[in-house]
Amino acid sequence: MKRTGLTVALLFVLSCIGPAAAGDGTVRNCTWCHGTSAQGYMVAPRLAGQRPAYLENQIRSFRDHSRDNPFSKQYMWGAVAALDPESVHDLAVYFASIPGKPANDGNPSLIAVGKTIYMDGIPEANIASCYACHGPNAEGTREIPRLGGLAYFYLKARLEQWGQGYHSGAGTPMPIVARALGPNEIEALASYLSFVR
Repeated sequence: MKRTGLTVALLFVLSCIGPAAAGDGTVRNCTWCHGTSAQGYMVAPRLAGQRPAYLENQIRSFRDHSRDNPFSKQYMWGAVAALDPESVHDLAVYFASIPGKPANDGNPSLIAVGKTIYMDGIPEANIASCYACHGPNAEGTREIPRLGGLAYFYLKARLEQWGQGYHSGAGTPMPIVARALGPNEIEALASYLSFVR
């Protein structure tokens, strides 16, 4: 853990000195977009409490450009370009060790509908439950992300982007799943998940 703290501190110091050129992008401090406590903002997800294997996998997806939504291209492809595998691992472990807090920013009146979709899926539309992969409390496992407590706006945008054909990495089923969701289901799911602890 000492080494992880040292790596994070070094990355912070380097970012304060000024951005360093890295290929076609810029190395940015994670806190610029994800916040000093890694709780995220509307468009930048919470990293605190996320699964370390998922974080490492996503950084690889940014590096190989298989995570291809607009914000990934604009910000993350360049931001991770200079990170070596050891730094990626250390950052993932560090962010996973910070307790996450729920965003609580969805529509409270949609919690019940969103929870039903999350737990049971939509059988008549052949949509499996989110629970099957992401767990009963949206906690995720290994390379499957924690969804509980992420910001409503972020979750809604990601589901919409998957429905439009963007990817979050090689081999993920989410574009297929999201294409089957209508705007009301997306709204309800994103609202419900923003309140999950």
